[in-house]
Amino acid sequence: MSETTTDQIADEQPAQRTTMDILEIMSLLPHRYPFLLIDRVVEMERKQRIVAIKNVTINEPHFQGHFPDYPIMPGVLMVEAIAQTGGALLLNEIPDRDSKLMVFTGIENARFRRPVVPGDQLRIEVTVLQWRSRAVKMLGNITVDGKLVCDATVMCQVVPRVVKKATTEAPSE
Repeated sequence: MSETTTDQIADEQPAQRTTMDILEIMSLLPHRYPFLLIDRVVEMERKQRIVAIKNVTINEPHFQGHFPDYPIMPGVLMVEAIAQTGGALLLNEIPDRDSKLMVFTGIENARFRRPVVPGDQLRIEVTVLQWRSRAVKMLGNITVDGKLVCDATVMCQVVPRVVKKATTEAPSE
């Protein structure tokens, strides 16, 4: 009878990825410019925690009107960045994610503590509070240079993605 060591078991299990670049994020989330609000995932623990980075730049379209002489990132976009970060964690666990979407189902206790301006780098930390097979409740904290700028609790759910049917009819003359 052979003995199995812990090292052998660890070697047999696939390594869980703990980071994601922008292409990997785009393979999970349906969002695209100008609404994709995370640039990189720097830490990830399955079903527990994820940390993403967002680089804030002056060429983002919302700064044209929010506000022209004092550009600050809208709070609603920071909450959306929390949801997208959590969505990357959630959708990473869904095997049939190509036929699914993650949608907001609730926001609680959103607080905006400091303005976010072009040149800032957001560190978005999301911790799972409750995990169900198709829904999660998560606490998100955003910091800039170690200072809290936004925090919120968000709820998200995975729903079927509506697929547009291609029309195969010939154009009428």
